[in-house]
Amino acid sequence: MRSAKGVVRILFDRIVKPRPRAVAGGEAPAAHPRRCELSLWDLSTLSFGYIQQGHLFSLPSGDPPVEVIVERLMSSLSIALWHFYPLAGRLATEMDADGRGMFVHIDCDDQGAGFLLATADGVTVADVLAPSEDVPSFVRDFFPLDGAANFDGRCLPLLAVQLTKLEDGFFLGYSFNHSVGDGTSFSQFLNAWAEISRSKADGSGHLSKPPMLERWFADGRSPIRFPFTHEDQFVERFSPPPLRKKMFHFTGASIRQLKARANEERGTDKISSLQALGALMWRCTTRSRRLPDDQKVGCGLMADNRRRLRPQLPPAYFGNSISVIPFTATAGELLANDLGWAAGMLNQVVASHTDAAIRGMVEGWMASPWVYRFSDLDRHSVLIGNSPQFDMYGCDFGWGKAAGLRCGSASQFDGLFFSFPGREGGCSIDLEVCLPSEVMSSLESDVEFAQVVYTGEKL
Repeated sequence: MRSAKGVVRILFDRIVKPRPRAVAGGEAPAAHPRRCELSLWDLSTLSFGYIQQGHLFSLPSGDPPVEVIVERLMSSLSIALWHFYPLAGRLATEMDADGRGMFVHIDCDDQGAGFLLATADGVTVADVLAPSEDVPSFVRDFFPLDGAANFDGRCLPLLAVQLTKLEDGFFLGYSFNHSVGDGTSFSQFLNAWAEISRSKADGSGHLSKPPMLERWFADGRSPIRFPFTHEDQFVERFSPPPLRKKMFHFTGASIRQLKARANEERGTDKISSLQALGALMWRCTTRSRRLPDDQKVGCGLMADNRRRLRPQLPPAYFGNSISVIPFTATAGELLANDLGWAAGMLNQVVASHTDAAIRGMVEGWMASPWVYRFSDLDRHSVLIGNSPQFDMYGCDFGWGKAAGLRCGSASQFDGLFFSFPGREGGCSIDLEVCLPSEVMSSLESDVEFAQVVYTGEKL
C-alpha cells in the first residue's frame, strides 16, 4: 500500500450547473423559487461539517473508460441539480433590523455544484477496503471540501463530488452540506442522481420519486430569526484528537441472533436490530474505556422525525428532520445488567419520541436557539449515526453495485459509530467506528464484541 502522503492528485476542479431543459418532452419547467428558508433543524447544524460519504467501485478491466464515467456523471448531475435546486445554490444571510440577530437561507441562484477529478496512483480497491485493517488515512483525500463547516456554504458549493481514479476502479466521494438536508435527504438525492445516470432516455430527467422541497415550520411561519450576529458566536472549527477509524462487519445472521438475544433477555419483541447493536457497542465501548462505576455514560441514537410527526411529513421531504435521542446510565449500571436491559432502555426512549415530544423540543429550541457543536459531545458517551436502512448499495450509476462504502474525516470523533447496510444485504450492517487507539485495541479483544462481529474476509 502506498503512503498516504501525496497519493491523491487533483486533475481538474469544475462547476456543474443545473440543466433547465432536462425534463420530459424537452420543455423548460417553470422557474424555481429563488429563496429557500431554513428550518430549525437545518439551522442547528450550521457548525457541523458536511456529510461526507462515498462509493467504492471495482472496474478491473478499466471499462468503461474514465472519460465516459466523467461525462455521464457530470451530465446526469446537471439534471439532478435541477430537480434538487437548493443544492446548486449558496447560503445567504441577512441581519435583523435591530442588529441582534440574522436570517439564514439558501439563495437558489444556480451557481452549481463542485466536481473534481483526481487520481490515486498505486492504490487499489483492495487497499481501500482493507477489511482487517483500519480505514487508510488517504481515504480522507477522496473527499472535497474537507474541514468545511456548513456555514461556509455561503461561499463554497453546497454539494461537491470527487471522482478519484484507482488502479482497478474508482472512488466517488460526496460532500453534502448538512444544513441542506440530513442522511435521509442525502440518500434520496444520491439514488435520484443514480437513476438519472443509468437512464437510457438521455435528457428526460424523469424521477420515480421526486423530492418535496418545501420546508417544515412548526407554526407555519418563516423565516426563523437566528440570535447570532457573527459566525464566531456559533461556528466551531473542530479538530479531532488522534483516533483510529475502522469498519466492522456484522452478518445478517449475527444481527438476527443479537436482536433475538436482546428481546429474550428483555422479555419483549419490540427491540430493533439497530437498538440491539447500539446496546452492544455501548456496553463494549464503555468496558473498553475502563471507566469508574459512577461515571455517567450516554448512548445517542439519530431519529428521523418524518413519520413521527402528526401529520406525518412525506418520505420525500428534502431537508433536515432528525433529532438525537439520548439515554444515560452509569458505567456500573450499564455493565452490571445484560444486553437486553441496555437495548430495552434504548427502545423505550425511541418509543417516547412522539409528535408531542418533538414539538416540545421544537418549542424549547425556538425559545432558546442553539447549534450542535462537537465540543458539546461527551467523550464518555457514544453516538450511533446514519442508518443501515438507507439504500446506499441501490445507487447504481450504470456500472453496477459498489464494492464498499466509506466516510470522510468530517464524520470522525471519539465515540462515533456510523452505520451502513452490509453489501450482501439480508439485515447485515457495517459499522464505522472512531475511537482512541488504546480503546479500539481493547474493543477488538472484548469477548462480548468478538462473539458478534465478523472477523473473516469481507463478504
